Amino acid sequence: MNDKKHYLGHRKRLKEKFLNAKENLPDYELLELILGYAIPRKDTKPIAKKLLKKFGSLKGVLTARSSELEEIEGVGEGIVLFFKVLQEFWSRIERDKVFEKEVITSPYDVFKFMKPRVGFSSKESFWIILLDNKNRIIKEKELFKGTVDHAAVYIREIFSTILKFDASGIILIHNHPGGDPAPSIYDRELTRKISRICKDLDIRLLDHVIIAEDKYYSFKEKEEI
Repeated sequence: MNDKKHYLGHRKRLKEKFLNAKENLPDYELLELILGYAIPRKDTKPIAKKLLKKFGSLKGVLTARSSELEEIEGVGEGIVLFFKVLQEFWSRIERDKVFEKEVITSPYDVFKFMKPRVGFSSKESFWIILLDNKNRIIKEKELFKGTVDHAAVYIREIFSTILKFDASGIILIHNHPGGDPAPSIYDRELTRKISRICKDLDIRLLDHVIIAEDKYYSFKEKEEI
C-alpha cells in the first residue's frame, strides 16, 4: 500500500511539474507521463527509460515497430496499441495539413502525408491516393497488404477503385520496411504497366512514391513516369 501511495504521489508531482514548466521536463519524464495514460496502475519511469535507451528519442519511440516495442520488458499489448493510436493521430494531423493546402503539389507532400501510415510499418502495404481534376484529394485507400518484403498488387482492383470514385488522377504509394526506398525490378515493371493503362484510359498517373522510414523515392522526380 505504501508503494502504491508513493507511486501515485510521484505521478501527481510529475503532472504538476508539467503544468508549471513543461519545457523543463526531460524526455524520459514526458514519456513517463504519456505512458501513464496507457498503463495507469503501474510505475512507468523504468519503461520510459528503457524505451528511450533503445530507440534514442521520442520520435524513435513513437515510430518504432510493434515487434521492436514488444522486445522491451514491461511493454505489452496496451502500450503497443497506445502508440498505434498516437501514430494514427499524427497521420491525421499530416493529412489535415495537406487537405488545408487543397492540392498535392510535390512528392514531398505525398511523403509527409503518408509517412505516418506506412513509413515505419514492419510489412509492405500498397496505397492509392485518388484525385480530382484539380489534384484535390478525393480519398486515400489501402489496397493491398503484404509481408516484410512483398505486397501482391492486382491491377484490376486498382482501376476498379479509380472508376468507383470517379478519379481523374492517382498517386501510388507503397513502403519498403527494410529502410531502402530504391525500387525493385518488380516495382518498375508494375509502374510502367499501370502507366500504360492510365494513358489508354485518360487517367493521370501523377507519381509512384516508395517510402522507407525517413526516406522516399519518387518515380516522378526521377522522370520514370
